[in-house]
This record gives sequence, C-alpha cells and structure tokens, in this order.
Amino acid sequence: MSLSIRVVPFAKEILRKPIFILVVWLSLAVVAGCQHYALGHYNNYRIFKNVFWNSVEGKNLYALYPDEHDDSNHYGPFFAVVFAPFALMPDALGLCLWIMFNGVVLFYAIRQLPLKESAVIALLWLVTNELFTSYSNQQINPLVAASIILAYTWIRKEKDFWAAAVIMAGTFIKLYSIAGLAFFFFSKHKTRLVSSCVLWAIVCFLSPMLISGRAFVVQSYREWYSSIKDKDELNAKQSRHQDISLSGVVRRVSGHRDIPMLYFLIPGLILFLLPYLKIQYYDDITFQQLMLCSVLLFICLFSSSTESSTYIIAFTGVSLWFLLHEPPRAKMVLGLLIFAFVLTSLSPTDLVPRPVRIFITSYSLKAVPCVLVWFYLMAELLKYSPSSKWRKTIA
Repeated sequence: MSLSIRVVPFAKEILRKPIFILVVWLSLAVVAGCQHYALGHYNNYRIFKNVFWNSVEGKNLYALYPDEHDDSNHYGPFFAVVFAPFALMPDALGLCLWIMFNGVVLFYAIRQLPLKESAVIALLWLVTNELFTSYSNQQINPLVAASIILAYTWIRKEKDFWAAAVIMAGTFIKLYSIAGLAFFFFSKHKTRLVSSCVLWAIVCFLSPMLISGRAFVVQSYREWYSSIKDKDELNAKQSRHQDISLSGVVRRVSGHRDIPMLYFLIPGLILFLLPYLKIQYYDDITFQQLMLCSVLLFICLFSSSTESSTYIIAFTGVSLWFLLHEPPRAKMVLGLLIFAFVLTSLSPTDLVPRPVRIFITSYSLKAVPCVLVWFYLMAELLKYSPSSKWRKTIA
C-alpha cells in the first residue's frame, strides 16, 4: 500500500514534465513512421519527396505520377527547399524525422504561449491524440498550426521580423498560414512587420531557384494556382475525405454539393472580423489568445481542402479556448470540449467502429463540434470584457 501511495504522486509529477510529453510525442512519431513505412502507407511522404526531386529535374510539380504515388502535389514550389533535407535521406529515416520535425515545432510553438505552465501542459496533452492522427497522414498541418501560433507569440513579444518569417514561409508552402496576418493589429511595430513580410516573401519566392531555374519556378507558381483552383472544385463536388468543414457539413447533409464556397466564406469572414471593433482590448492578452483560437478554427471550418488530419489546427484552437476559461468552467464550455474530443478527435481512431467512422466522414461530422465551439467563441468575443471567468495569463 505504501509503495502505491508513493508511485501515484511520482506518476503525476512525470506527466506534468514538458520533457516527458516531448518524449511521448517523438515516440508516437517514430511509431507512426515505422508502422506506415512497414505497411507501405506513406503516399504523402512520397509526394513531398518528389516535390524536391521534380524541382531538381525540372519536371512539373503538379502533374500526376501514378508509378510513384497516388494523387498529386498541391504545395508551393518553396516546399522543395523546406523538404530537401528529408528527401535526401532513405525513406524510412526521412519519414520518421519528417514526422518528428512537425511534432517538435508544434511543441515549441505551444510552449511560447503566454500561459501558466499547468495550462501549457494540459494543452499539450489535449492535442496529443489529434496530433497522432496528423502523424499517421505524414501531413504538414502541425507546422501550419505552429506557424500561426508563433506568428501571434512573436508579434506579442515584438519579434515582428521572425513573425513575418513564419507567416511568409508557411504561406508559400500552404496558403493557410497567411492567417497569421490576423494579428497585425496587435503589433506595436506595424511598419516593421509589413516590410519584413515583403522581404521574406521575396526570399521565399526566389529560394526555389537555387534548386531549379528561374523560368521553371515562375511557371510552377502559375501551375500551383491552377492546381489549387482545380482541387477546390474537386473537394466540394467529389472527394469524400476533403471539405470536412462547415460548408462540407451543409453540402453533404443537404445533398447539394454545388453550393458555392462564397456563401459560407463571406458571412463567416464578416463575423470573424467583428471582434476587431473592440480596439480597447487589443493589448489584452486573453482577448488576443481568444482571437488566436478563432483563427485556428476559422481556417479549417471555411476551407474545402480541410481533411481529418487538418484538425490538429482546429483542435489546438478548441483546447486553448477551453483552457482560457478559469475553473470551474460553465457546463456548456465543458460539454463542448467533451463533444469535440469524442467526435472530432476520437472519431478517426479504431475506438470507433468502422461503419460509424465512414458515416461521420461521409457527412463531414467531424467538423460539427468545432463549428459549435467557434460560434460560441465568437459570441464571447463580441461581448468580451476582462472578468474572473478568464484564466490569468502570463503578461
């Protein structure tokens, strides 16, 4: 009995150590990498690897290569530069290190948030399952989430030059990261932020030319635009694994998959922008972090490209939103987190029977809890004022 009494506090102490969580995240990355390499299920990694090699060989970055991988690339030419170190490695090693890299960057970004250590630890644990889903798809989405979080934290810390770097780097890979500019109004050095964005945009645009010629890179940017446009139409009308968003729920439940995205995006954007009218709270750290939650949710809920593995971005927003509330939390807040954890985070796992998983995917139901959280969050932002309901943050 005395031994068990001593073990329980020790276990609790270990679970509260950031280094232990990092070890867990890295271990899960290795498990996911080895498992999918052994099964031959690493199609996305093959696509990413070929972005680099196709750049070297001057081959179309957005064409289909059925002998090498399914689907096609939809990331910008700059991604060839980012992925180069992994592409040069043997697949097994490169795959594991690529997944680990995504986890490490997100871990670092979350640790930069102006939260007490206990809240940071809770946030890291809450997103772990959703992170593993992203790991299993070898996707870049943890890096996207990290770029948006770092854009906010570095602007808050007056490191606008580096905030601009992650915003532009992320944008030139996957357009989602442009959402980091949502924190422009929180910057105390707006001119520096804008000029730094211009500088980094030039760097990101030109750097692929180190791998391939100028004409090839310019043409690749044109082809990237066409690729994104074609993919958006395909996601809305045909794909079962894409458009897991607000538009996807409405389109699939109603059976009208041809409803234009603008019907969702314009009202959503107007609602998203309304809290910016509360200029008096621009320096309030809790208000800023609630806006960060809104950004993380918005880019998933209003994009036809959102798939299951993208939800590491949205679920990080949900978890942070929950933790910003001071305990004891309202029943609605706790209920929405539980609903999101069950339907959003657990639904892709083997804990849910396969027929149920197929049903959830067919109607984009994974998005539903996050939609409810976002609307609840917007209501809180629109009537925001500092109060005891919000957790004290680190200034």
